[in-house]
Amino acid sequence: MRQALIVNPNATQVTAELTLAVERELTATGEQIETFLTEGPRHAAELAAEAAGDYDRIYVYGGDGAFNEVVNGIEDADVAVGFLPGGGTSVLPRALGLPRDAVEAARRLGRSGRERRIALGRVNGRRFTFSAGLGLDAELVRRVDALGRRDGRRPGDAAFARALLGLLAGRFGRLRPAMTVVGRDRVAFALVANCDPYSYAGRFAIHAAPEARFELGLDLVAPRAVGPLQLPRVAAWAARGRGQTSSPRVLYLHDVDEVEIECDGPTALQADGEDLGDVVTARFEAERDALRVLVGDN
Repeated sequence: MRQALIVNPNATQVTAELTLAVERELTATGEQIETFLTEGPRHAAELAAEAAGDYDRIYVYGGDGAFNEVVNGIEDADVAVGFLPGGGTSVLPRALGLPRDAVEAARRLGRSGRERRIALGRVNGRRFTFSAGLGLDAELVRRVDALGRRDGRRPGDAAFARALLGLLAGRFGRLRPAMTVVGRDRVAFALVANCDPYSYAGRFAIHAAPEARFELGLDLVAPRAVGPLQLPRVAAWAARGRGQTSSPRVLYLHDVDEVEIECDGPTALQADGEDLGDVVTARFEAERDALRVLVGDN
């Protein structure tokens, strides 16, 4: 069994000591592993593309940005991938049922060959693993990124909370229709999910699209408009995962293969928490049964 480990040494929860511990767990059954360190943006994609033809398994130890780069780097290959949580949030491995502790996650993956095949999403050709957003959440990502990264590390949940409050306050709590879901309706912003949870805030899961599943197509949750009086309800939907699928205030699409959205003007777009710039059109597509992931034994 040929194994590669791609590590982002600048991810929030990655250290040299933890990387060695992860390597020990992944080789505990006698398999060898070769470790590659990323050196900057898009390097993880390059490393994954090179490794895909030479290794039976690729492990990624980093944050969601590194995970996203890897799945885009191996889109022409069919190789098993294991995701080890090293970022501040690390949505993907947590959504796959792995522990937040990277060493414990490596222990489970290294001792089991159990795999799961999952779907991926695409937006304007770019793959994403758990979510993509147009408008509100993409603007939030951009605001937090504007704060800068210390040693490559993005600010944490407190910074996201402050940025969200600032963004809503700047609009007096109102989010008006700003885009059109083609063939459907006008909406204020759009969240597209490949799984549930959509993301996490610390230990708490955000259930924006509670019916989304890795084995299905994409789910869209798009409020038609939001005012100050609706903000508590929107927050409750996200926390509980109930109400948004049947609300007349929300356009909710489940298990779809394609969604196209036309924006009134240049609008922020994000995929897996990575800022993809401004767009006026976004085409979201489901890529079913796209990826072999290592999930280990619980």
